[in-house]
Amino acid sequence: MAVTAMPSERLNLTLTPEHEMIQQAARKFAQDKIAPIAAEHDESGEFPLDTIREMGRMGLMGIEIPEEYGGAEMDTIAYVLAMVEISKADASHGTIMSVNNSLFCHAILKFGTEEQKKTVLMQVASGYAIGAYSLTEPMSGSDAGTMKSRAVLNEAGTHYVINGRKSWVTSGPVADYILVFTMTEPEKMHKGITAFLIETDKPGFERGKKEPKLGIRASATSEVIFDNYQCPVENRLGEEGEGFKIAMTVLDAGRVGIASQALGIAEAAYEASVQYAREREAFGESIGSFQMIQQKIADMKTRIEASRLLIYSAALAKERSKNTGERYTLEASMAKLFASETAMWVTHQAVQIHGGMGYSKELPIERYFRDAKITEIYEGTSEIQRVVIARNQLGLR
Repeated sequence: MAVTAMPSERLNLTLTPEHEMIQQAARKFAQDKIAPIAAEHDESGEFPLDTIREMGRMGLMGIEIPEEYGGAEMDTIAYVLAMVEISKADASHGTIMSVNNSLFCHAILKFGTEEQKKTVLMQVASGYAIGAYSLTEPMSGSDAGTMKSRAVLNEAGTHYVINGRKSWVTSGPVADYILVFTMTEPEKMHKGITAFLIETDKPGFERGKKEPKLGIRASATSEVIFDNYQCPVENRLGEEGEGFKIAMTVLDAGRVGIASQALGIAEAAYEASVQYAREREAFGESIGSFQMIQQKIADMKTRIEASRLLIYSAALAKERSKNTGERYTLEASMAKLFASETAMWVTHQAVQIHGGMGYSKELPIERYFRDAKITEIYEGTSEIQRVVIARNQLGLR
C-alpha cells in the first residue's frame, strides 16, 4: 500500500501491484482449495494439513519473514490482505495462519538468535513445520503473572527443566515447535516469566486433551504437558525475565492478525447476506426491498469498512515500528476490539437475514456465526482491549 501518512493525516489507500498480487493469489487459493472443504473439516474437526502445507509453499505461512529465513519478505498490509481472503473461506485456516505468522515467526524474527532464525524460523516460515504459541494455563489467562508452570536451570547451566500444564494452545496437537512462556522466578510475578522454544518430539513433552470447540473447529487446540522436559539454554528466547515483554510485544502483532481474520469472517457473512436479500422473495418482492433489511445491510457495510480502516492503521503502525522500534499497542487493540465485535454483530445479523436457513448447516452462515465469537476472546478479550486502550489514553502503566 502506498502510504506514508501519520494517523492524523488522510491515508492513501491505493494498493501496490505486489499487494494486489498476493490478495488475488490468496483469494483464488481460498475459494478454489479451502472453501470446498471448510464445512467438512468444521464437522469432523480434522486439521487441514494438506492445505496448510500448500499455503506454506505459497509463502502464506511467513509473509513478513525475509526470504533468507524461508519467508515471502512482504509487508504487514500484504499479510492483512491475505489473512482476510483466507478467513473469508474458512476462519480455521485463518487462525492457523495467524498464529504461525504473528505469534511464532514474528517472535523469533524480533527476539531470536541468528541460529534460531536459520533453523527453527526457516522451517516454520516456509510451512515445512508448524509453530504454536503457549501463554495461557488452566488457572492463568489474562493474568499471566499467576502461572504455575516452572522452568529451573540445572546445576551445570546447560538445560532448563520445565514442568507444568499449558492450555488453549492453538495448533498444539500438531505443532512441531511451540513458543512457551513459563516462570523462572515466580516471586517476581510477570517479571519472572521467560520464553522458550520447545521441540515437541523430545521426551518430557506430552499433548493433552483436545478442546471440543464451538467454532474454528478445524484449528486444533489442546493442552500441552511438561514432565521434566529438558530444554537447552540455547532454546531460550531472549533473556531470563523477558518473557512477559516478548509475549505482549508479539500479541500486538497477533491482534492485527485476528482483526484481519474477524474482517474476513464479517465480509463473508455480509456478501452472503446481500446476495440472499436480492434473491429471497417475500410478499411478492425481494426481502432487500424492505427497510428493516436495508438498515441491516447499511450498518453491516459501514462497520466492516470502519474495521478495515482501523486494521490498515494498525498495519501501518506496525510497519513504522520496524524502523522506530515504537510499540503499536493502541492501534492493534483498537483494530482487534472493533473488528472482532463487528464480526460478531455482522454474523448475528446475517443469521437473522437468512432466517431459518441461517440456522441450518446447509449454508455456511451458522459457521460464520460460531467462528466469529472466538475473535472477541483469544489474544486478549474485548474487556482486556478496552483496558489497554483506556490505560494508554489515561497515561496509566
